[in-house]
Amino acid sequence: MFEEDDDYMEGYLNEDLASFERYLTGESMGFLDSDRLEILLDHLLMNSQYQKAALCADYAIEQFSFYQVFHLRKAQAIAAMGQLREALNILAKIEKMDLPSVEFWLTKASIFSQIKDSKNAIKFFKEALAVSEPEDRDEIYLDLAMEHENLRDYRAAVAVLREAIKFNPFNEGAIYEIAFCYDQLGEYDSAIQCYSDYIDENPYSFTAWYNLGNAYTKIEKYDKAVVAYEYCVVINEDFGPVFFNLANTLLAQEKYTEAIENFQRCIEVDGEDFMAFCYIGEAYEQLNDLDNATLYYRKSLDLAPDNADAWLGLGIVEDLRGNTREALSLLHKAAELDAENASIYHVLAEAYEKVEDYTSAIEYFQLALALDPSDEECLEDYVTLLCEKVSIIDALEFVNDFIANVGENKIAEILQTNLLYLSGNKELAVVIFANCVNADKENAKELFRINPALKEIESFIRIIE
Repeated sequence: MFEEDDDYMEGYLNEDLASFERYLTGESMGFLDSDRLEILLDHLLMNSQYQKAALCADYAIEQFSFYQVFHLRKAQAIAAMGQLREALNILAKIEKMDLPSVEFWLTKASIFSQIKDSKNAIKFFKEALAVSEPEDRDEIYLDLAMEHENLRDYRAAVAVLREAIKFNPFNEGAIYEIAFCYDQLGEYDSAIQCYSDYIDENPYSFTAWYNLGNAYTKIEKYDKAVVAYEYCVVINEDFGPVFFNLANTLLAQEKYTEAIENFQRCIEVDGEDFMAFCYIGEAYEQLNDLDNATLYYRKSLDLAPDNADAWLGLGIVEDLRGNTREALSLLHKAAELDAENASIYHVLAEAYEKVEDYTSAIEYFQLALALDPSDEECLEDYVTLLCEKVSIIDALEFVNDFIANVGENKIAEILQTNLLYLSGNKELAVVIFANCVNADKENAKELFRINPALKEIESFIRIIE
């Protein structure tokens, strides 16, 4: 669409542009044949001079009223100016007078896409695909897939993109989009297969290696993610995002020194980043280098004063220093900035427990579990607090109610088993433990970590063996 002839460019375009500018001031345009008018129009559209393109199209239509390309150019120009319904009216007239071209269908599909009518956009992108030349199909497949994605119909998008890759195995855009769709569907293994197949043919695509690393990270295969990221770095050491993601993966593997090095490399390539500083602070915190942890959390807040994670980090550091009461104000600041973050309330609960304010500790444990009922560590910490500072019976009542009304926590029935045993209901404890073993034997073994004395009880040993 809108290709300009090189010979014409050298000869007549400047002359015709000057004539058109004089025409806009009221002078005569003179005669231009249809080819020269079309190239002039294409030039105006390519340079985003849509109002002038619309006026030029009007002039061309006056001279060559049956030449449908000028009507199409008028529709394209006014659509670019936001006059979408008017553009569709012009297209409707063209469709009645002439056999629609691929450019006609693409224009119509694009307009429906702009008005967020993806169903009609899909219809007309398919029409364009049916009459397209092979060299145009890569982009049409991508446009069609994007409309399915706009409808959140990722299965349909995958079907289109599979067809695109079958047509052209080197369609890099289709490879990335199909992996994105698999990601949305939670089918990470399929995304990994797509990137791996692409890398087999294009081993030096640093973006493919980068996205492969991201896919492995999603399924927590961190060793493979690191390898993919490192290949990306070898191919392009100036690609900042790979250092950030590599560092995060190393952080997840508890390789804190290496994580710091890669966050620093990310900053060297892409400049200062408040999240990179925050994660460096976290890494130093894990290394028990509290001075550097504080330094980098502060650096993060210098760039982003409302970064709740950095306030949380500062609070944790103060607590680790033994200044738990001072830490509370920092933790409350974090909670104020990110009121839906269950982890912050968990940390607050533990801090209040340390200063022996058990009423507040219970309040924040309950807030944390209300926001994230699946947090096993939080549930276990809360039940431990109830056992030690309230009573085993109260703890058991809470867990029973939690299982009945929430039930989305893998450790809940293990805790229930232990509490039943401690409260004297040993037979029911054994029955529930048997159910836990049948559901997930490895998870059931957590009982012996929670209460090592039960390893010596024959009824429990017999079930687990």
